[in-house]
Amino acid sequence: MKRRYNKLISAGMSRYIAVGLSVYALELLIILVAQKLGASSILAIGLSYWTGLLVSFWLQKIITFRDRRMHKRILAKQILYTYMLVIFNFLFTITVARMLGSTVPAVISRTLAIGLTTIWNFYLYKTRIFGDNELPPIE
Repeated sequence: MKRRYNKLISAGMSRYIAVGLSVYALELLIILVAQKLGASSILAIGLSYWTGLLVSFWLQKIITFRDRRMHKRILAKQILYTYMLVIFNFLFTITVARMLGSTVPAVISRTLAIGLTTIWNFYLYKTRIFGDNELPPIE
């Protein structure tokens, strides 16, 4: 069990972190530019989140997990499962931003949300979304 756990964590982890940090930098840049242009913290975080999501999906799929499967059925399931995860992550992120909005800058609340979602995202991407296993059927 421990060997399987270590393999799961070590496989692709450096690529996952590199892609994540790159997308994180992009998101922070979007937040800062959007706020400089007059956007509220919530709008700036929302813009950065959705842009980061699009970039991250493709980079994680192709670079991190080396999943080159592009068959419509597989891709449709991956997009659906990612969409469900994204909706949860987005609601979580906005909740964190609202809870901390009056006490910390938007960049800090987004960073905290990213740190927390990163943990469960890696596991779900690796084992359920981009893993070699067949995805469960869509009902």
